[in-house]
Amino acid sequence: MDISKRVEELAIDLTNILSVVDTKDENNMAERIYEFFGEMDYFKGNPDNLKYVDVINDEVGRKSTLATIKGKKGNSDKTVILIGHIDTVGIDDYGDLKEYANKPLELIEKLKEVVISKEAREDLNSGDYLFGRGIFDMKCGVAIIMAIMEELAKNVEQLEGNVIFAAVCDEEGNSGGMLSVVPELVKLKQSEGYDYLAIIDTDYSAPRYVGDENRYVYIGTVGKLMPSFYIVGKETHVGEPYKGLDPNQIASNITEEFNLNMEYCDVAEEEVSLPPITLRQQDLKEEYSVQISKTSYIYFNYATHISTPDEVMKRMISGANKAFQKTINHLNSQYKTYCSMSDYPYSELPWKARVITYEELYKKVKEEKGEKLDSIISDLSNEMLKDDNIDERVFALKLVEQVHKMWSDKEPVVIAYFSPPYYPHIYVEGKEEKEKNLLEAVDKAIKTTDTEFDIVNKKFYPYISDLSYAAAPKENFVIEALKENMPGFGKRYNLPLKEMQELNLPVVNIGPFGKDAHKFTERVEKNYSFNVLPKMVYNTIFNLLK
Repeated sequence: MDISKRVEELAIDLTNILSVVDTKDENNMAERIYEFFGEMDYFKGNPDNLKYVDVINDEVGRKSTLATIKGKKGNSDKTVILIGHIDTVGIDDYGDLKEYANKPLELIEKLKEVVISKEAREDLNSGDYLFGRGIFDMKCGVAIIMAIMEELAKNVEQLEGNVIFAAVCDEEGNSGGMLSVVPELVKLKQSEGYDYLAIIDTDYSAPRYVGDENRYVYIGTVGKLMPSFYIVGKETHVGEPYKGLDPNQIASNITEEFNLNMEYCDVAEEEVSLPPITLRQQDLKEEYSVQISKTSYIYFNYATHISTPDEVMKRMISGANKAFQKTINHLNSQYKTYCSMSDYPYSELPWKARVITYEELYKKVKEEKGEKLDSIISDLSNEMLKDDNIDERVFALKLVEQVHKMWSDKEPVVIAYFSPPYYPHIYVEGKEEKEKNLLEAVDKAIKTTDTEFDIVNKKFYPYISDLSYAAAPKENFVIEALKENMPGFGKRYNLPLKEMQELNLPVVNIGPFGKDAHKFTERVEKNYSFNVLPKMVYNTIFNLLK
């Protein structure tokens, strides 16, 4: 099977279509893919196997496209799911070249006229790469799946088993496409009796370090949590600084404790997750005055390979306590020096390190306020929901802020909670039959695909992706630790956790090689991506079905 020319043709065609995340333009891609399949004889004869899946409660009205090919050889219920996202990030970073961002063939000439990095210039001049917004992330990957599906549709008599392709929107945003498709996949499983084997994604795969020429296949995917801290200090006039406690100083020490600290990384099979990194840190004082801030907040990106929300929460509490105590120790040391230099009597400052979870805060306030607490939380949630644009992180913060205001205890405290979103990690260990089968199918596909490239088989796709929603932790206490400590869960932010647990599938990403995703020099390398990769994906599908 040689579909390299078809893949290249489709990749350019799809890149020509503007489909920026959070806009109705995403539907341009969904409709193009629907049209592509609709023109095939197979789908003309089986129209029910092609459908749109609307994003649940989406203000923009976006949709994904779902195409199913049922093999006619034998009577197998075995089914492989393929996914690919159809949205891209915006195109403003192209500046004056914005009108060419979606025109790969013209963009090549235009990039010769502007300043780009040495590496990008070399790749441009080599002729080995195609440039354009989304051609790497991930319209080339979608093109590969479309071309494979096209071949399968021509030969259903030789296909034993079934293949489902979900072309999902909103991956670059809040994964609304995948989160809407997951329940649909569960319904199909129940109605059609499908035996799902695995999910294959063809999202991008980039060099992991400078000069890296390896090509990577990732079995499993990284997870993501958003540890967050609402920090309550003690207000004071700047003329009496030691009578207060600056929440910004506590926040800074929490940042120092967690930020890029390898102690908080997961390690599985000698693969190390990225360390936590701050995504936001700010105080919540709205006006200028010479009173110090009373509150601040901070949240982190926290990658996981094996750690569950309950385990991460324990580390959050421990690390924040350490940072809080460090703040107090530093203040006492400085205050002692100040008193000595000023010839004032010194006495230890009254602050005590105190860190609690949102769940603990809620229970304390519930004991004091009873049903009134739930009523106020509900009213505030409903009021915020009137604003379609309210950020999910802000939604959670406002709830923490409100619950704390109702607490009779006004002494300094740090409240640990989770902000949305949550992406479960999927660790394919090989202990279960479907995991073992996927590991073997991928390993065989790599070994039997003829290529001069060095293909490295690794665990944990390192870029946050829709693959995470193929499963969810099975243990109730893990899910409860997440839900009880994520303010607003089920209101502004929700996950089909039951359906994710029902799917419970191993995953693999077999993606095109390229560079600079989300940069205006985004590009895909042609030889591996168009010639080698389609065969590897195709072989993996058939290895699984066998």
